[in-house]
Amino acid sequence: MNIQNILVIEDDPDIREGVRILMEGENFHVEEAVDGFEGLRKLSADIHLVILDVMMPGISGYKTCEEIRKKSNIPVLFLTAKDKESDKLLGLMSGGDDYLVKPFSYAELLARVKALLRRHLIYDKAGVEKQEQEETEEWIEWKNIRINMRTNIVYLNGREISLTEIEYKILLLLMKNSGKIFSVQNLYESVWDVPYLYTSGNTVMVHIRRLRKKIEQDPQNPKRIVSVWGKGYRFEKNG
Repeated sequence: MNIQNILVIEDDPDIREGVRILMEGENFHVEEAVDGFEGLRKLSADIHLVILDVMMPGISGYKTCEEIRKKSNIPVLFLTAKDKESDKLLGLMSGGDDYLVKPFSYAELLARVKALLRRHLIYDKAGVEKQEQEETEEWIEWKNIRINMRTNIVYLNGREISLTEIEYKILLLLMKNSGKIFSVQNLYESVWDVPYLYTSGNTVMVHIRRLRKKIEQDPQNPKRIVSVWGKGYRFEKNG
């Protein structure tokens, strides 16, 4: 089994050490960075996941995540001392996949890390194989959107678009079940593969918003991924 590499960007040495010991005990290889600048220098194709602090000197975790997203779609898990919903939304809007509020339990941290890596492994493998599979795999197509059912290939108006693994999984789930209403809890547990918490609704909302910006002609007036008031979301194949 190949060892997976985790980059921990955190200015608190005690937290860095604790995370490193935990992850190395689970056979992960850990790279450490004391701030966003060092973290961006250490970011490479060999890194499989980033654990990123929000409040750091020099460059914030939000800005660091935005820079990571210019280079990579690897999972980013935020660690934050801020527990306001607006702060969590900022993290997700900057490109984060999930977040934990300090203080957190190491058991919860490990569960989030493993869930993110598990999804990314499937996504990454699909990306490597997509050239060979593109002509043979099944596709779903509704009007100007075409999505491969096994690889992370999505076309909009005949042009391939770049989706994160979570955006891809949300779109695939909704398109495969066009017209079906998915509650926020059902979406979260199906895509994130962890139990739903009361704060998870905002996580879903932010990723839906990001996905709409990529596939909707008018994201403020979506015709494809529509909200069903009080119930959830559904994909409109005739939208």
